[in-house]
Amino acid sequence: MEPVATAMRVLWPEAEAVNLLDDGLTLDRAKEGETISETLTERFVDFGRYAYRIGADGILVTCSAFGPAIDRMAQVLPIPVVRPNEAMFRDAITAGSRIGMLATFGPAVSTMAEEFDSFAAETCSTATLTTIVVDDAIDLLRAGDVASHNRLVAARAPEFAGCDAIMLAHFSTSRAAEMVRAAVSVPVFTAPEAAVSRMKHLIEHA
Repeated sequence: MEPVATAMRVLWPEAEAVNLLDDGLTLDRAKEGETISETLTERFVDFGRYAYRIGADGILVTCSAFGPAIDRMAQVLPIPVVRPNEAMFRDAITAGSRIGMLATFGPAVSTMAEEFDSFAAETCSTATLTTIVVDDAIDLLRAGDVASHNRLVAARAPEFAGCDAIMLAHFSTSRAAEMVRAAVSVPVFTAPEAAVSRMKHLIEHA
């Protein structure tokens, strides 16, 4: 929650940000592999329904492993639902056509790749995406070792030195942005700031 909270404070301090966390969702999502089940999809959408019942004007989803469930949430709720990565995709594609992505949560990769390809097609972009999953980084982060997480992510960044841009796949991965930028000379994009800016625009122009 820290990366998006920081982005909210910097970019939209007048908004009231309320964090809803079910850390069991990501654990159960990881057990399912690439395809999310109907049961877990409905559980995720119910989380959105709860946010709406307590008065949310918009929902910013911060986990990229629930693509189809996010789509359904957006369909059933009458408020804006912002996907974690669409705004970041837009920024990366403007930098060029060869995009690298550093991920730490394997189950999120397939849905993110599908979302990227769909967004590229919708915007008539020829951009292609190559992904590296940084082994063990997310386990270190969950154990509270942020420094080691950041070091592992940054260590893989030079493999994308020939790309036009690098994306840090998850909100949690954005913690490594400073170290990644120090390791490469290409633009590095993160999701929290782009997503918060997108939500602010949707709410203020509703």
